[in-house]
Amino acid sequence: MEMQVNNTKKMGRPMIADPDYNSARARKMEADADLAELELLQAKKELLSANDVLNSWTEVLAAMRAKMLSLPTVTAPLIANETDIGAIQHIIEKQIHEALNELSTYEPNKPNGSKASTKANDKISNVNSETTTKVNSNRMGRPRKTAKFRS
Repeated sequence: MEMQVNNTKKMGRPMIADPDYNSARARKMEADADLAELELLQAKKELLSANDVLNSWTEVLAAMRAKMLSLPTVTAPLIANETDIGAIQHIIEKQIHEALNELSTYEPNKPNGSKASTKANDKISNVNSETTTKVNSNRMGRPRKTAKFRS
């Protein structure tokens, strides 16, 4: 019997033996795999964009700055009449610790723009909803002085 030689051509693109092409193709495949891993980490919320991190840190530092700048305003009336240095120091330390405790529970806006839920935010939103539902028409402040007419 005669052996038949298979003269069929291979289907598809022919192999390119150029080493530059093959190395470029390998780099592209590696870059695609790296990109897919980054997208997976981002979907798992394990990777954040640099802008989101920068915005969050800016918010945290702004809140800290505001809290620290408010300390003299809050503390001054409390220590105005104190003469004992120990008592003054205790009041100032107490105010600093309160400010730091508030800042420790602070959560900046989440990357998608929704406000993070904190106890302080919940309390503020509850107060705002109560004040909008209850309208109090009583006067605030000191009572008016009665007008004296000269005769």
